[in-house]
Amino acid sequence: MTHPTTFKPGSDADIHKIDPRHVEGDWDKESAAAQIEENTAKSRELAYKLYAEDRRALLVVLQGMDTAGKDGTIRVVMTGINPQTFQIKSFKQPSETELDHDFLWRIHNAVPRRGNIGVFNRSHYEDVLVVRVHNLVPEDEWRKRYDKINAFEELLVEGGVTLMKCFLHVSKEEQRERLQSRLDEPHKRWKFSRADLAERLLWDDYQKAYEDALTKCNTKDAPWHIVPSDRKWYRNLVVSQLLLETLEGMDPQFPAPEAGLDGIVVE
Repeated sequence: MTHPTTFKPGSDADIHKIDPRHVEGDWDKESAAAQIEENTAKSRELAYKLYAEDRRALLVVLQGMDTAGKDGTIRVVMTGINPQTFQIKSFKQPSETELDHDFLWRIHNAVPRRGNIGVFNRSHYEDVLVVRVHNLVPEDEWRKRYDKINAFEELLVEGGVTLMKCFLHVSKEEQRERLQSRLDEPHKRWKFSRADLAERLLWDDYQKAYEDALTKCNTKDAPWHIVPSDRKWYRNLVVSQLLLETLEGMDPQFPAPEAGLDGIVVE
């Protein structure tokens, strides 16, 4: 089975050396679709057990440049998981209330409760990405945030939250094609914003910011996974497999039933 790119804590995450169009193995779009369906079916059963067990939680963090496919990944990989036990949180520009607290306040408030799976579409890493690239806070402030993020994630892990962090790695050319597609196809035009073009001009700055975040916040208990994402079907395959393996590693179990139930007949 294929796997995302991982790297040892303390080593540099040089994303320029990772091909966003890479496909490991003999997969194609058709075989990947079949495997994704199998993976999601197994993940649904494990998610049900996680909910019944009600002792731990899983937090999936998706980061990536615009058009990397965070929404598409969620739509495909999380198919069929009970919405009662599954929440998606998108982090956009902080509100006035959120800005009146520390940068992790709104994040901690959105961490999934026990028994649940949460997905962050963007996350606390925006505070060392967008904030850095756009000079929204002084450099000495955002540089301190790497250690704060690591401490925060350590706290989550100690509290029973498993983290699955994915960087959806897309190329600049693929982003250009996807943005152009939004303009060319009427039913996608609503997704296009001139702000996307302004952000694209900062591509190199974002790549450097991502490399630093991946390097400095890649720990044993909360590692980063770099997912080649130019091919949407391969991206979805890799993340679906990673989700399944993460849930299998958690090995949730149904709780023991109440004693003395044998022989009871409901009338």
